[in-house]
Amino acid sequence: METNQITETINMVAEEHLDIRTVTMGISLLDTIAGTPQETAKNIYTKITTYAEKLVSVAQQIEREFGIPVTNKRISVTPIALIAGKASPDDMLYYAHALDDAAKAVGVDFIGGYSALVQKGFANGDLALIKSIPRALTETDLVMSSINIGSTKAGINLDAIKLMGETIKAITDKSDTANAKMVVFANAVEDNPFMAGAFHGVSEPDVVINVGVSGPGVVKRALEKVQGEPIQVVAETVKKTAFKITRVGQVVGTLAAERLGVEFGIVDLSLAPTPARGDSVAEVLEEIGLEMVGTHGTTAALMLLNDAVKKGGVMASQRVGGLSGAFIPVSEDAGMIDAVKAGVLSLAKLEAMTSVCSVGLDMIAIPGDTAATTISAMIADEAAIGVQNNKTTAVRILPTNGTKVGDMVDYGGVLGTAPVMQVVEKSSANFINRGGHIPAPIHSFKN
Repeated sequence: METNQITETINMVAEEHLDIRTVTMGISLLDTIAGTPQETAKNIYTKITTYAEKLVSVAQQIEREFGIPVTNKRISVTPIALIAGKASPDDMLYYAHALDDAAKAVGVDFIGGYSALVQKGFANGDLALIKSIPRALTETDLVMSSINIGSTKAGINLDAIKLMGETIKAITDKSDTANAKMVVFANAVEDNPFMAGAFHGVSEPDVVINVGVSGPGVVKRALEKVQGEPIQVVAETVKKTAFKITRVGQVVGTLAAERLGVEFGIVDLSLAPTPARGDSVAEVLEEIGLEMVGTHGTTAALMLLNDAVKKGGVMASQRVGGLSGAFIPVSEDAGMIDAVKAGVLSLAKLEAMTSVCSVGLDMIAIPGDTAATTISAMIADEAAIGVQNNKTTAVRILPTNGTKVGDMVDYGGVLGTAPVMQVVEKSSANFINRGGHIPAPIHSFKN
């Protein structure tokens, strides 16, 4: 690297919040299935602690060598419902506690994969896992859960959506914050390193390292240098910046995989914000020319940003994957919080933004008395956007008992603080209670 490139990277870290947001080890658990849930849970613990024993120390060593922060060290595993067999909801808790104990033993921040894929229907393990989620997420500390309820190929499982609305309410009755550890997907991907949606897909290698890189602050600083320039200059600037960020991620991921003796998977270049000022996707959009995120033009600016990020990442690495785009979690983005408080950013606008960016209605606090069928309808709307547009969408919604619109709810640490948002009060119950399956769109038939 030339001297000016080295200096540029140092500045990205020191002044612009560039970090490796996560090094995530994916581990297949398909070979841990045994005769009883207790035996399987023991095998799960043993395999995770064996392969991930040095994950944290290797990531910390790379941090010291390159001076680039690795903010989170995480593990993702095979969707637990796939190894559940005839397990009951109570049996599933053996697996949840095994995951939590293993994550604590190796020192990672979170472990994802307490998951089920039910876009087309339920197996016994799927239902057992979903029914166990309220206890699993409130009895463990580091376990993350995800449920995929729709896909472009399969359509949307409305029965699953109804069940997830009820599950979210059941979690709320046990904890004000545990819903932050669960996400409901359409078109979930198998190599996503970001929580809470990470799981290790069945087509993945036995053990693999995936890296998530995030740099909203870097992108914002780059855009400050092209104020007043035509919009194509903005797109090109974002693309070049994404290229540089992705190269950093590939170096870190490749080294981590080599030192751990496992395969290197992908770099996920997702502009994932943190609650810190200067590390905000909303501030990037405002730098493009919006007075405040949520105003007219927000969706167009976000489309440009998301597309340019992906183009820059693909230029930098053949191993770009995961979600790779801009995240818009309200509680984790200082600019988003400001816009909600100002009454500029609404749930309707966030839903529209979902059509052009990664994920969806993410980390959004709503009143605790919101009906389960209303929550299910919010999930259905997001799933429809994902299924129709052949993209990943998701809902991580946070009803909190005893709150009203405008109250602030603190989720702690990187999960941030969320203002409680207004929900439309008209009922969607008759729609959700129909149940059944929304067919796949006509363009799903590609063969």
